[in-house]
Amino acid sequence: MRPLRVVLVLFAVLSVALTGVAAATGLPSWRLTPTGVQAQLRGLSAVSARVAWASGTEGTVLRTVDGGRSWASVGPPSTGELEFRDIEAFGAGRAVVLSIGPGGDSRIYRTDDAGAHWRQTFTNPDPAAFYDCLAFFDPWRGLAMSDPVDGRFRMQTTSDGGRSWRQLPGSAFPPALPAEAGFAASGQCVSTSGPFDAWLATGGGVRARVLHSGDGGRHWIAADTPLPSSASAGVFAVAFRTPRQGVAIGGDYATPDAPGPAVALSGDRGRSWHTPPRYPAGYRSGLAWRGGTVFAVGPGGSDFSRDGGRSWTQFDSGSFDTVDCTGTGACWASGVDGRLARLAF
Repeated sequence: MRPLRVVLVLFAVLSVALTGVAAATGLPSWRLTPTGVQAQLRGLSAVSARVAWASGTEGTVLRTVDGGRSWASVGPPSTGELEFRDIEAFGAGRAVVLSIGPGGDSRIYRTDDAGAHWRQTFTNPDPAAFYDCLAFFDPWRGLAMSDPVDGRFRMQTTSDGGRSWRQLPGSAFPPALPAEAGFAASGQCVSTSGPFDAWLATGGGVRARVLHSGDGGRHWIAADTPLPSSASAGVFAVAFRTPRQGVAIGGDYATPDAPGPAVALSGDRGRSWHTPPRYPAGYRSGLAWRGGTVFAVGPGGSDFSRDGGRSWTQFDSGSFDTVDCTGTGACWASGVDGRLARLAF
């Protein structure tokens, strides 16, 4: 979707002093790490407790290899006009980053040497397309998603780790709803679980939906969710713990503190969705699983659930746009004004 028009700086200003307060209560907490930048960091890829990558406005790409004690600026040269809204990293040296925008502003770059050199591997040739996010099944097979063109979502696929990209046929997707699109808010409008399952989160139209593919992206089916949908509302992120158990999260970024369902749950691979009894208070944009615990973040705070998303506890009031966790339990969050943090218990 076209860049979010509402900049939720107020939440960041009001909540900076509150980050970390939860540590005194035995709840998890975020420990901010100094980045030295003011960019809004909507792209994040956690590799380990020591290694993480983040990306954002003004062509920013950051990398740490010491647990966040220091961050190096390693972005592609001459890209200061681009917004890198998503990044996928596969170690300390290799990463793929996506910039958003209409036409040629949507690009994909790849590095194999920790950002010392980058190669531009995709440039969107269609002025009607607008790429929002990307996701990988493994270090080689991945997807990059665009808003609909000619009534169908558009998807690029790679089988060589992002060195080259091939467009899927529009017939792979069901017809898009009027004004339906993805939100480039957290790099999580497309997610994967296992070798073949992928999900695509939507909003912007009359209904907020999640599309599912069980064959690596070749065919997609759509399911409605109970989340609100409008030009500024819908599903912003989707994450599955297993190919069957998933959570979708979102709300309305234009009225981020409005009451209403911000979470939907699925236990059948995304074929159906329902609202849990309790959900976070307001809009949330990012989502990640850490074992059996799921974390959600947004401009109004961070929440966690230990029961698969049926109930939620807010543990932090700081503003973050996205969150990512590794398979070994290291979690990171990033957002406005260069905010980057590690999870502590």
